Amino acid sequence: MADTKKIAVIGLGYVGLPLAVHLAKHFPVIGLDIDANRVDELKRGHDRTREIDRGPLCDTTMTFATDPAAIAGSDIFIVTVPTPVDKNNLPDLTAVKGASRMVGGVIGKGAIVVYESTVYPGVTEDIAGPEIEAASGLKCGVDFFLGYSPERINPGDREHTVDRITKVVAGQTPEVTQILGDMYGKLTSGGVFLARDIKTAEAAKVIENAQRDINIAFVNEVATIFQKMGLSVYDVLEAAGTKWNFLKFSPGLVGGHCIGVDPFYLAHAATTIGHHPEIILAGRRINDNMGGYVADCIALELAKRGKGAGARILMLGLTFKENVPDLRNSHVIDIVKGLTGRGFKVEVHDAFADPAEAKEFFDISLLPSIDDATGYDCVVGAVPHEPYLAFTPQKFTEILTDDGLVADVKGMWRNHALPGNLFRWQL
Repeated sequence: MADTKKIAVIGLGYVGLPLAVHLAKHFPVIGLDIDANRVDELKRGHDRTREIDRGPLCDTTMTFATDPAAIAGSDIFIVTVPTPVDKNNLPDLTAVKGASRMVGGVIGKGAIVVYESTVYPGVTEDIAGPEIEAASGLKCGVDFFLGYSPERINPGDREHTVDRITKVVAGQTPEVTQILGDMYGKLTSGGVFLARDIKTAEAAKVIENAQRDINIAFVNEVATIFQKMGLSVYDVLEAAGTKWNFLKFSPGLVGGHCIGVDPFYLAHAATTIGHHPEIILAGRRINDNMGGYVADCIALELAKRGKGAGARILMLGLTFKENVPDLRNSHVIDIVKGLTGRGFKVEVHDAFADPAEAKEFFDISLLPSIDDATGYDCVVGAVPHEPYLAFTPQKFTEILTDDGLVADVKGMWRNHALPGNLFRWQL
């Protein structure tokens, strides 16, 4: 690695930007993104994903580019583009293929191409490699080499950052694996794990999030059971959590680019070899149906008080998780649609989401402020953003009518004593 002249990071989103910034502390790095607006913002020191603060972004030695020609001659190319699913929940490898062809257009002999995007086993070698070959005219494994090091970014998590976590790495040859191990070893204090081969590393990544999805699905299912028993799942989990080996997962909506997507990659890989995955898909069904279930519960609680079509509802939160602006695959929209479909008048506020993105993704016009919000029949705590956690009981009396409903999806207000005639529903 002492002879490395340049590292190129392709894709400067939640994964690529932090990776590039930290790599630039040790190597010459150029970050490439096809979104010119994104690159302009980064050059001005603004990261809309909130993963990198202005100071480190302004101080970085990395350079930014939108033209693929700028990354020509790089020794190592790291691809961090999105891997979503299509409308049928099948893997959409459009960005991976496009990035591979882009790299193929500028790659030189001896270079290494590393993929961090979440994929199913075989994508790096069987799909991405041939795309590079076709674009470059070079031979994979002879003229250039492949590697895989799965991303483990958790948006909004300031503890498990890319420079602190253990990085799994694998190369096409033992020599490539060692080169990548040395590179990532300089990046993170968490060390590196040298996987047996690329397919093993791909498989390890895809089951990490599938496992979380299944565990959350279990908690979501028992939450619906306890609802019918008149029990609070949060009280039950608090008691069960005192056992030393009880796994602490919380109920709620499962969205984002990873947990709600990656299990479909594993399921697809399974079906291609003739195996029908049961637990994986059952977990997906449970979690994908939670938004509709929550909407049903809220509508039922309002109906008990004689409130139906025309009642005003304030939805707090639209992003897929707390304290991040990321709207990708957020299932809060399922609650919104479930309630508007019943004739309720739903207005949405989010303390972190970009209003333009909310309009583009969901055709929702976010409320600019809730400082003067009042007269609502129901307030729904969908995402536990810090400003909503800070609500006092008095805030509910300001927002709601005298017999209003506090619908607490994440249990963030479960210890609040509600004043007056306000009533409560929580998952």
